[in-house]
Amino acid sequence: MLVSILIPCYNARQWVGQAIESALAQTWPNVEVIVVDDGSTDGSFDVIQSYGDRIRCERGPNRGGNQTRNRLLELAQGEWVQYLDADDYLLPDKIENQARFIQALRDVDLVIGPAIWEYYSADGSRREIMEIPEPLDYWSLLASWKLPQTGAPLWRKAAILDVGGWDPKQPCCQEHELYLRLLMGGKRFAFCPKSGAVYRQWSDQTLCKRDIKLVHTRRLMIEQQLEDSLRNRGELTSSRLFAINLARFEIARSAWAYDRARSIGLIRQIFATDWWFSPRGGAAPLGYRFVFHAFGFRAAEAIGQMLRSGLWSRT
Repeated sequence: MLVSILIPCYNARQWVGQAIESALAQTWPNVEVIVVDDGSTDGSFDVIQSYGDRIRCERGPNRGGNQTRNRLLELAQGEWVQYLDADDYLLPDKIENQARFIQALRDVDLVIGPAIWEYYSADGSRREIMEIPEPLDYWSLLASWKLPQTGAPLWRKAAILDVGGWDPKQPCCQEHELYLRLLMGGKRFAFCPKSGAVYRQWSDQTLCKRDIKLVHTRRLMIEQQLEDSLRNRGELTSSRLFAINLARFEIARSAWAYDRARSIGLIRQIFATDWWFSPRGGAAPLGYRFVFHAFGFRAAEAIGQMLRSGLWSRT
């Protein structure tokens, strides 16, 4: 079973060498490593070229992450692919664990597992395993944003091609949008509990961190498509609807800081689909839930803002 390790790179000179080394160090004996440089200007391609014939590589103009992922897919010879962003890396047995799982299971198009988030700073780093909670209902997990980052799964190449590849027009939430099309296309997901993909958090300049409004907009589009697809299939269960509406509620709370009309509209949308909706989790602690149900969303947010600003303690 040949696995193609696909590394898109854009201005990642500091990290791309470690990504390539981790790909070459995999214990699974049959891998190819392909790197496409997406028009880097920081010398990344010099690092990539230094690996010679141990890898395959090419360089092109800057076209964006999903265009580069699609080009990598064209170059891949393996039936299965491992995506690896240039600023992330793999533990040595990552592919072997999932490949053996696939060989035992066979009837699967995508194997997911928990990602390891590494929070990096000049003072050091720490790791946290982002577990995937049960029950393993992949629609609900997508709605809750609990499906893992791009490097955590092994992807069947044909499954990605069957649903049209990565969307070049998707600026963020890119793996989530692809997960949605795979689910809508009837592709088969499976869960392997072993982790091995390290997702490095090191910059505040990623699009997802710079433009939260855009991220919210794109996520809400995915949540709506997810709801519409399940409703049309007759598969919109109460637990799946709750996961979708809880995502909307969390976005409504976050959006209160920059667009109160959007926040209120989301709350109305939630209650239009589920009159008995009651939020829970980190976005709705017990005190917040009491005010929310007794006095409404606006009152809960107003009190929450006072508590955060310290005004409550001075009145």
